[in-house]
Amino acid sequence: MRIIDHLIAGGFAGAEPGRTGDVFDPNTGQVQATLRLGDKAALDAAVAAAKAAQPGWAAINPQRRARVLFRFKELLEQNMQALAELLSAEHGKVIDDSKGDLLRGLEVVEFCCAIPHMLKGEYSQGAGPGIDVYSMRTPLGIGAGITPFNFPAMIPMWMFAPAIATGNAFILKPSERDPSVPNRLCELMLEAGLPEGILQVVHGDKEMVDAILDHPDISAVSFVGSSDIAHYVYKRGVAAGKRVQAMGGAKNHGIIMPDADLDAAVSDLVGAAYGSAGERCMALPVVVPVGEETAERLREKLVAAIGTLRVGVSTDRDAQYGPVVTAAHKAKVEQWIQTGVDEGAELVVDGRGFSLQGHEEGFFIGPSLFDHVTPDMRAYQEEIFGPVLQIVRARDFEEALALPSQHQYGNGVALYTRNGHAAREFTQRVQVGMVGINVPIPVPVAYHSFGGWKRSSFGDHNQYGMEGIRFWTKTKLVTQRWPDGGASGDSAFIIPTMG
Repeated sequence: MRIIDHLIAGGFAGAEPGRTGDVFDPNTGQVQATLRLGDKAALDAAVAAAKAAQPGWAAINPQRRARVLFRFKELLEQNMQALAELLSAEHGKVIDDSKGDLLRGLEVVEFCCAIPHMLKGEYSQGAGPGIDVYSMRTPLGIGAGITPFNFPAMIPMWMFAPAIATGNAFILKPSERDPSVPNRLCELMLEAGLPEGILQVVHGDKEMVDAILDHPDISAVSFVGSSDIAHYVYKRGVAAGKRVQAMGGAKNHGIIMPDADLDAAVSDLVGAAYGSAGERCMALPVVVPVGEETAERLREKLVAAIGTLRVGVSTDRDAQYGPVVTAAHKAKVEQWIQTGVDEGAELVVDGRGFSLQGHEEGFFIGPSLFDHVTPDMRAYQEEIFGPVLQIVRARDFEEALALPSQHQYGNGVALYTRNGHAAREFTQRVQVGMVGINVPIPVPVAYHSFGGWKRSSFGDHNQYGMEGIRFWTKTKLVTQRWPDGGASGDSAFIIPTMG
């Protein structure tokens, strides 16, 4: 049985057997590896290595740090197919989705290759008599990232690329469900020339998470996961004096106006709702047709499109999506479907009981579609995180606008319309952090930033982009004066704001 271990100080830890966890192949339901679950001692070893390495890394000029990222980008591109296959084998998403996972992370790495420009400060000459003021961005020291199972490549790169580029050391605690790709990314960074101790991987469960949140030498923590845990991470980390960004769950809406291109909208909706088996915080699990005529036409087209979906193993090139990540998650999604039925929603397409020939023990769920879902239903209020699409009918634009604005989550929303005035009104008034106009999954490009509102995000900074650079650095301000003569002949110092 393959053993997956921590990657500390440039090598596998080789710890004595202690607590372990199983890593499954979602396509077969079989255990494919054993993961060593770490504790405070393993984290202490990683922090000690980070403390020894970080000052030297921070002292390296930004151009040289960027060259390591450039080389890492080349290595990732060269190993793309193997990484995608490894990712799919543990997560279950199809190979093309795994490549997308890698590429969206790589885009942030590419952005961080411009770190010499982004670390430039501000300068004011003559702020007072003979006084100049300038600012500089400095690293925090040691950062940590706690990442979810659904994007085991993208989200770690969203975190460690800006953290490392700005001169920090970084300790990654990935999901226990698909830990191999994070280890491999760390190995590639070392191969690219990153000093040992600057990027390390520790594996574990809540015990490791709490150790990270409590460790006095870790200055900042980035987290992505469910909202309840995000809130817990934020509160405990901040209480320990850390800077924390914690991204939570979502219930993204797609608003379909009567004038929308319905065929294009349906094509987008099917991909956004069912792609990657719905295991995405930016999936689109709720569609809101405006008006009964729009709802009836949309439903008819959705049922037809869902009927053409192919569910298969992750290596099936013709499959639109593969299995969910674990048997427990499959049972959870199916329970949410039953909850929707019990609450009175109409189950138009039932994906429960799906079985793939030759892979009957795999964690597969067929696509499900609900209609006549109402805002008071728990199945609408909570994140299902599976291949389930819900139709919530709205009478008019105002009612449609209110649904995502009043929901507890505020990650993403999409509006489908040909009307520019409606689109402008919607973008200005909707209470959601990321908005798409005729775009189903409005994940911003790497040189902007990612972040939701309300219970989708805790903390003051978004992920990646300049927001990420600001999160992983602190600003130092220098006020300087170089007197012309000797100390006895100098005029008294005047604070610039005093004139």
